[in-house]
Amino acid sequence: MPEREYSQRSLELARYRIEKARSALEDARTLFAQTSYRGSNNRAYYAVFDGLRALLALEGVDYRKHSGVISHFQMHYVKTGVFSSELSRIVTSASLVRNASDYEDFFVASRQEAQAQIEGAAQLLDAIGAFILKASS
Repeated sequence: MPEREYSQRSLELARYRIEKARSALEDARTLFAQTSYRGSNNRAYYAVFDGLRALLALEGVDYRKHSGVISHFQMHYVKTGVFSSELSRIVTSASLVRNASDYEDFFVASRQEAQAQIEGAAQLLDAIGAFILKASS
């Protein structure tokens, strides 16, 4: 639960980024329906990544590298108990699967894995969305 007040600008940026994340999740679902599992994995990852950046917007923090965004989430939100370790596993899985889907020549993206990525991204975005909503009130 948010225990501090956030600036109007940081709340607006967080809301913008969570909507961007939700749009990426919808793209993942569309690609999944078209059996483009590699593409679906990519968009599910970006849903996760943009969701994490929405949290960081609340703090006025951002990183140039994806690893910095993920590390910040792990350290400041998971290790402190704000979010569960299950959400940490979702983030880690999304990153690993996206890297394999995008960069490994012979990676075969399965329907089951792509579905799991979409479900994980949706779960993470629900949690982050609730956090941002609470921070806004």
